[in-house]
Amino acid sequence: MNDYMKTNLDLWNEWTPIHEKSKSYDLDGFKSGKSSLKSTEFEELGDVSGKSLLHLQCHFGMDTLSWARLGAKVTGVDFSDKAIALAKSLSKELGIEAKFVCSNIYDLPKVLTDKFDIVFTSYGVLCWLPDIDEWAKIITHFLKPGGTFYIVEAHPFTNVFENESYTTELKFDHSYFYSPQPTRYEPDGSYADRTAKVVNPSYEWTHGLSDIINALISAGLRIEFLHEFPFCNYDHFPFLKQGEDKKWRLKGSKEIIPLMFSLKATKCIR
Repeated sequence: MNDYMKTNLDLWNEWTPIHEKSKSYDLDGFKSGKSSLKSTEFEELGDVSGKSLLHLQCHFGMDTLSWARLGAKVTGVDFSDKAIALAKSLSKELGIEAKFVCSNIYDLPKVLTDKFDIVFTSYGVLCWLPDIDEWAKIITHFLKPGGTFYIVEAHPFTNVFENESYTTELKFDHSYFYSPQPTRYEPDGSYADRTAKVVNPSYEWTHGLSDIINALISAGLRIEFLHEFPFCNYDHFPFLKQGEDKKWRLKGSKEIIPLMFSLKATKCIR
């Protein structure tokens, strides 16, 4: 693990107890039976009952366990040891069968031998990956022939804008295009609690939409659909407003830029 990712690991270990107590994650609601899944992934991925599902970058496993509640045989993976410890604790407390593995994504083939019907990942995952091509190969590695990959994520175009706790409007601040040198962000709370006190910075990478699609195609996946949305399922920017439909949009319900995308792909049968 390079120094950038080690620093990010320290940050995610710092964030985990913050997120556990945050209103955003609503852990109490989840424990009482509420699903953490959004309507987008629930509707687009479809019935998972009886299927094996690998959840990459699962954090402390709420989505993983929500898929298990829907009948999937789930395995969640995250590089944060504190997050995985919490995920295992929740699985035991709630009596939901699940397997959780603490591993960097790039090292996962060394510690996990299973193959899966579905590989799933969502919301705020791509910016932590320095190598999108290797990520795509990992996905293909763990899918059974004919298996499904699904991602729902903030649209890469949103990465060009400033996104700090004090940000009040769209303001160009970063390049859209990938650079192996990540952007360093100073400690500024958490996406789940912007007032939280943290000490670790983050290092993040930008991957354009063509980078993502071409990496998946090159890894042997067939793109089934790509959807772009003028709303987001969470408050990606601090100035977004939530509507009655629970979607977050620009002020005045302006639909002028993509805020989120989803993609579904299938591993080719050879």
